[in-house]
Amino acid sequence: MYTPMKPILEKALKEGYAVPALMTWDESSFRAACEVGMELHSPIITITPRSYIPDPRVYGLLMTEIANEYPIPIASCMDHTAKYEDAITAIQNGFTSIMVDRSMLPIEENIAQVKEIVKIAHTVGITVEAELGHVGVGIEHNSADAFTVPSDALRFVKETDVDCLAVAVGTAHGVYKGVPKLHFDLIDKISNQVKIPLVLHGGSGTGDENLHKASQTAICKINIANDLFRASYDAAHNSDMTGNNVYYLYNVMTNGYKQCAKHYIELLGASGKAN
Repeated sequence: MYTPMKPILEKALKEGYAVPALMTWDESSFRAACEVGMELHSPIITITPRSYIPDPRVYGLLMTEIANEYPIPIASCMDHTAKYEDAITAIQNGFTSIMVDRSMLPIEENIAQVKEIVKIAHTVGITVEAELGHVGVGIEHNSADAFTVPSDALRFVKETDVDCLAVAVGTAHGVYKGVPKLHFDLIDKISNQVKIPLVLHGGSGTGDENLHKASQTAICKINIANDLFRASYDAAHNSDMTGNNVYYLYNVMTNGYKQCAKHYIELLGASGKAN
């Protein structure tokens, strides 16, 4: 059942769990995410950057056809759309949600650009996520000057009417250098200011204890990408690919992906929540 992210996240916020947003990049990974959701009776959110899609029209049709084969809520989100035309491409080509990333801009420009896209997306029932503060890469995860300011979050949500907000509270995209430290006091302060679901980017490598604790706050969506790629690669690397076994390469990689996805669905409390 193909659906926007908004109802999935609102249910998670109300009931106190989070949904992992699983990176997908082709038919095999998208279908694997849906199959895991069916097995665990979990809602599914997939994330895909524009740069991963050679033909958005084809990928959008693929997602729509596959998602509607399953009786669980399945949402897709074009991740980190940095350009206006990327957001419009997502809206026109079958994504049910978009993440508008203007986090490197001054707050006034961030608000203005996000607000414009929200108006367009909401007209056709598409969920919009934006980012305030900036989630960096690797060693940048402890850059306090990039953290989300709670009072700014209140202003941002009021002025943009965004559906969910990605916050910078200590995570980073990609592989960490050093030990990630999540600032749960900051999550609490932000959630006291805004009453919409919050999103955590850079879930891979953040640690099960941190992510489980985060899932019990207003964090309702946690993006997982690097760990899924790594699980797929490791499954193939650790398997016997000699001779004709190489024909099973994609099956092996898909199984590695699914095992990782299952882990995060169960860790974050989304298992059994597809109702």
